[in-house]
Amino acid sequence: MTMKKTKKTLLMLCCSLGISLNAHSQDLGSLLMAGDDANLLLSNYLTPLVEGMSYSLNNGWYHTAKTHKKLGFDISLLANVALVPNSAKSFLFEEGDYQYLSVSGNNKNLNTVMGTANNSTINVQIPEAGDYKVGSFRMPGGIGDELPTSGIPTPMLQASVGIPFSTDISLRYLPGINTKGVTGNLMGIGIKHNLLQYMGPIDKLPLNLALFAGYTSMDVQYTVSETHRDQLLDFRVQTYTVQALVSLDLPLIAVYGGIGLDRGSAALQLKGAYVLAYSLEGVNLTETVTDPIDMRIKTHDLTTTLGARLNLPFFKIYGAYSMKQYNTLTAGVAFSVR
Repeated sequence: MTMKKTKKTLLMLCCSLGISLNAHSQDLGSLLMAGDDANLLLSNYLTPLVEGMSYSLNNGWYHTAKTHKKLGFDISLLANVALVPNSAKSFLFEEGDYQYLSVSGNNKNLNTVMGTANNSTINVQIPEAGDYKVGSFRMPGGIGDELPTSGIPTPMLQASVGIPFSTDISLRYLPGINTKGVTGNLMGIGIKHNLLQYMGPIDKLPLNLALFAGYTSMDVQYTVSETHRDQLLDFRVQTYTVQALVSLDLPLIAVYGGIGLDRGSAALQLKGAYVLAYSLEGVNLTETVTDPIDMRIKTHDLTTTLGARLNLPFFKIYGAYSMKQYNTLTAGVAFSVR
């Protein structure tokens, strides 16, 4: 997958955070009217996308445990794809968890953003002055059918350089997105330290051992309304990984693996002022709320990676598979010197 195509796919994912609604729709007004219930429903709907991005961003840092010689370097173009498990493509709407929301009909199993279409209507009924604020909205559909393997891609450029003490410093970056109401950026830093240097003659073998730690940050802002520029959906993800690495580095091929811990934290906030429309005692009314949505999601899991790399003159082609809650594929090509 080219950088252009992967950026387009990532753009579609970012736009999906707009929840297929616009700022003046009755749907959005009815949803935001539900207060804490809105946070819970959106959390259930969007969690697979947020978790998938967190797990995906922690991948692709390495294609060997070997470190560069001093000032040796490589530049990689890579893409990670977090595979969304079937269990995360839908969720059960438990009415006992909500104060003001209910589902029309008997189907309580709703698709998440990584599922397929939803045909369910959510009813809102909030007690107010002896009567009820009443509204309803259609659950937005998912985008699972529009993505290869129902996976969440994160493409990026990455560069690593050797510094003293058999250590590599890595930087990763995605050229900024600024189109179709979406702005965003991705960057990260990692460090890999060779352990074989402390083990005497064994460091002459093609076997390599290392410790690695990496941090990645992604920020995305989606403009909900073209006429109200302060109405923004703000999505921020920070991920961390610490792993022990091993590789067998032969002239033509390298086989590598890693085991460690992935962690991530994400915040999804709907910012700005929104006019909510509802009915009370048969009269259509409106009210305004500010910054109505604030979701926080954390991820953590053990990760195990297995990969292989083909060594060509100056170029490396590699691929890996990581096993964790959202199993993740990595593929890349690197220009490498020393």
